[in-house]
Amino acid sequence: MKSKRSISKRVYHLNLVPEQISKDIFLVGDQGRVSEISKRFDRIEHQIANREFITHTGYIGKKRISVISTGIGTDNIDIVINELDALVNTDLQTGRKLKSLTKLNLVRLGTSGTIHKEINLNSIVVSAYGMGLDNLMHFYANNDFDQEIQEAINNQLKWPTQLSKPYIYAANQDLLNKFDGFISGITVTAPGFYAPQGRKIRIPYAFKNLNQEMINFNFKGIKITNYEMETSALYGLGKLMGHNCLTLCTILANRATNKRSKNYKSAIENLINQALDKLV
Repeated sequence: MKSKRSISKRVYHLNLVPEQISKDIFLVGDQGRVSEISKRFDRIEHQIANREFITHTGYIGKKRISVISTGIGTDNIDIVINELDALVNTDLQTGRKLKSLTKLNLVRLGTSGTIHKEINLNSIVVSAYGMGLDNLMHFYANNDFDQEIQEAINNQLKWPTQLSKPYIYAANQDLLNKFDGFISGITVTAPGFYAPQGRKIRIPYAFKNLNQEMINFNFKGIKITNYEMETSALYGLGKLMGHNCLTLCTILANRATNKRSKNYKSAIENLINQALDKLV
């Protein structure tokens, strides 16, 4: 007779059942990047697609791995992390929390722009911290922001009163240690690509000095290194739920020099290869 876990309902957005994911999961924003990773699998068990969420689960040697596309933004990360946690830590038939909880290893492989001229294009930045300019984590109870670095942000950045206060969470230290020697720092997670990151097309952005203040920020030698749109939510939700999280980004744009990578595909290939080499 099949157990309830084996005939359980699917989570709504990801369209997955518990048996279709590994405990070790790579998260990518771009749907096309899922197959760029899974083509390295020795065999693929599951391929599931729903909306922007594509999941491939398979093996490299004896190591079982899942790759999931999240789409862009902390709102999508909110969906993905909550539903992954539901898959491993709740009975989907009853909605009740399981007595024995499972920790997932969630590693985001992304693209990013740096604000420092000395960080080279196509290099990999490891996010020691994720700083959220969005307000997602303020909606969750039992928040435990990193108070010391939070205070430094409050003191060094002249944060506009019209905006939600930034929040900050640290990466999982064990995962971070695997990338010792890589460039690391604070990754700023913006709630948009244009004005929230100091870009404009026709409409000007409101806070002209914000990027320069971020360039000047320094907390015990740790600097704000780059912008993207997902990490703070990943780290925040991961900490509240007890999962191990890390973000690695390849730098495709340098905002200080106004240059962009001319080797996008090879930079992504290198990011994937480095991640698999260290983690698999």
